[in-house]
Amino acid sequence: MSKIEEARELLEKNGQAHIKVNNEELAEQILKLDFNKIKTLYSRLNKKIKFENVEPVKAINPDKLPREQIEEYKQIGEDIIKQKKFAVAIMAGGQGTRLGHHGPKGTFKVKINNTDKYLFEIIIEKLLKAKKEYNVYIPCYIMTSSENNSETVRFFEENNFFGYPKEYLKCFIQEDLPLLDEDGKLILGEDKKIKLASEGNGGIFCSMKKNKIIAEMKRKNIEWIFIGAVDNLLAKYVDTLLLGLTVSQNTKIATRTVIKSNPCEKVGVICKQNNKIKVVEYTEIPEEMRTAVNEDGEMLFGESHIMCNLFNIKALEIASTNKMKYHAAHKKTNYIDNNNRLVIPKKENCYKFEKFIFDSFELFDDITILRGKRAEDFAPIKNSEGQDSPETAIKLYEAYITKKA
Repeated sequence: MSKIEEARELLEKNGQAHIKVNNEELAEQILKLDFNKIKTLYSRLNKKIKFENVEPVKAINPDKLPREQIEEYKQIGEDIIKQKKFAVAIMAGGQGTRLGHHGPKGTFKVKINNTDKYLFEIIIEKLLKAKKEYNVYIPCYIMTSSENNSETVRFFEENNFFGYPKEYLKCFIQEDLPLLDEDGKLILGEDKKIKLASEGNGGIFCSMKKNKIIAEMKRKNIEWIFIGAVDNLLAKYVDTLLLGLTVSQNTKIATRTVIKSNPCEKVGVICKQNNKIKVVEYTEIPEEMRTAVNEDGEMLFGESHIMCNLFNIKALEIASTNKMKYHAAHKKTNYIDNNNRLVIPKKENCYKFEKFIFDSFELFDDITILRGKRAEDFAPIKNSEGQDSPETAIKLYEAYITKKA
């Protein structure tokens, strides 16, 4: 049986015969799909999430700590960095389509104090600053996607890695999952292949294991890894305070938060459920949690997860060997119909399934939560205009670097 015949038979067997296989490239793609997983994900679409036994968490506010204690924590963090036991991982698998940018999001350009800089460039500048302060090059691992990996690698090569030694920068590709239409059917993209999307930032653990990143870190005696997003201009990728505090508290994972700006802000919130750390994504948070306040009128569930996470290498290993749940997002995507015509839908028409990194928190007994400040820690670029846009992020970033100068 040829690959094409085998793929056709597999599609027929799994109720996906609407996909017409006429070439080996598409056949090979289909033969690699996990149809049992696809069926399971679709079957769980209408499964309701329960939010029983939920309670707020307590974060450490550095403004309430003695100055000498803060300096002590920072010194612990600095010592770990100087001992070459620290690395950074950047989640950069997305494209800049929402920003009107054609290419990896890390190649999006912003104007900082009248100087054009790429998002990747700003991150490298922070790592070079750390090199100057601690006299070590910090290994940086960049999680890309099958969609943008080659372009990301080429971008760094063309820009001479922005002055960072290339042996300390390494890209690895995250896993993909098929998009499904509202009837659970596979979708054909404009390239006449099954339309895929990355499986979300929570896939970083399995991708690190599969690409032997964790094994490489262990060979280098790296003990702590900061994992952050590519699009937060204010992210402290080399966070000595968070690192030192986490070591002092003897926890294996940590996160830096900011208080939600308002109950409807589109960020996940940290809480406890059945005494386990949990983050409820903004798309899933129930109204009663969103609007709950304490006696002072402050939000009970206001600690925002801003994708500034710290993991011990042992925590990475645990997370990489545990199955994490998938979340479904209702999305809009172009597709090729049965008449071989391009369809551009006007409303959501498919489901994307993704893992979230914060679901790994539930695997551990405790977590260090350090409360940051929006003006110092959170300037994301998500939207082309309005809140969390280049305009708002640049304004926050320029104010911060001016204050620090």
